[in-house]
Amino acid sequence: MQNTSEERNKKQEFIILLVLGTLIALGPFSIDAYLPGFESIAQDFNTTISQIGLTLTSYFIGISLGQLAYGPIMDKYGRKRPLLIGLGIYFLAALSCMYSPDLTWLIISRFFLALGAAGGMVAAKAIVRDVFPVNEVAGAISVLMLIMGGAPIIAPTVGSFIIDAMGWEMIFLFLAIFSVLMIFSVTKLLPESKTPDRAVNLRPKQVAVNYFKILTHHKFWSFSMAGSFAIGAMFAYISGAPKLFMENFDLSQKEFGILFGINAAGLILGSQINRLFLKKYTPFQITIFNSVILLVLSVLFLLNTIAGFGLLITAVLLFLMLFLLGFQNPNTTALSLEPFEAKAGRASALIGSLKMILGALTSFAISQFHTSSTLPLAIILLVCFAISFILLLKFSNQEKKALKFSEV
Repeated sequence: MQNTSEERNKKQEFIILLVLGTLIALGPFSIDAYLPGFESIAQDFNTTISQIGLTLTSYFIGISLGQLAYGPIMDKYGRKRPLLIGLGIYFLAALSCMYSPDLTWLIISRFFLALGAAGGMVAAKAIVRDVFPVNEVAGAISVLMLIMGGAPIIAPTVGSFIIDAMGWEMIFLFLAIFSVLMIFSVTKLLPESKTPDRAVNLRPKQVAVNYFKILTHHKFWSFSMAGSFAIGAMFAYISGAPKLFMENFDLSQKEFGILFGINAAGLILGSQINRLFLKKYTPFQITIFNSVILLVLSVLFLLNTIAGFGLLITAVLLFLMLFLLGFQNPNTTALSLEPFEAKAGRASALIGSLKMILGALTSFAISQFHTSSTLPLAIILLVCFAISFILLLKFSNQEKKALKFSEV
């Protein structure tokens, strides 16, 4: 009977992770699926592709603010009801994007699309913290990374197919239909993992105070910021990759797409191998070791840029960095959430928002360098990984001092 119960629990956990992984993938899929349509959208609205880029800016603002809003709401009212409301907002915003009469309407609609998607990103991490034991959270997030990591790979392909066949508007109809399927999945397959806590205060001042308390918790600060700078490095690569490979190394769009897909596969592979390492090592042991290797790789990447050794070494170094980021993201997230149980929603929201802010900043920084040189990317990667390493090293030293003091 016990084995049957354990098998049922494992099956239920798998279903939960599948639903959560799809939810968290909604965010990146909403970004990448419509990118191939930028030229068509610009033609329809009689504007430039750079102006269409404002729809990305409004999305990033919405996804950052949205996560901060959902955190306390999900701690107060439970996970499912706010999540379903968010998916409802997403559905309506997707239809609004589809029927946009002009660029301003599309920019505003994309903001609300992000607000809807933010609910899934917060709920996914918070529910994992609710459902799984602390020592299994990193492994569960690695599974989410497997599903989420596939979104940036398949989204542009799906988007291109739909746009070529039916036009860019149909991308948003596809996303609206997808959100309806997610509403059904959440309603039928996802259990409520958090008892509503009416004591949670939603007044803006109190919300800000609570977020500040979470942010200044030494463990949360160390791991959330270390993870955010690592994600910032990844966003810098994503923003700089087209210019790096297509302008610097003269790759065709098809060749770039293949190389970009290989690197994305490296990120997914790392997140899955991480689950095997977690059986033998703690998340912190893996994280601190990886941070050293990432720092070394970023130094080598800078030296390679200065020396100009060519495409092969550049591609290998980037693949290795993305592979190791597959370890860092789930582990730093799990370690950040570890001190919080009742506040898991707010902690999850703050982590997601910090990562998006750092990602947006590094993407913006890369875009300011109007050169085909790899040097700006190399410098940003080195700075991000160096800061991430320093934060982890500082935490490690603090823990050692605290241990020595307790022994005395």
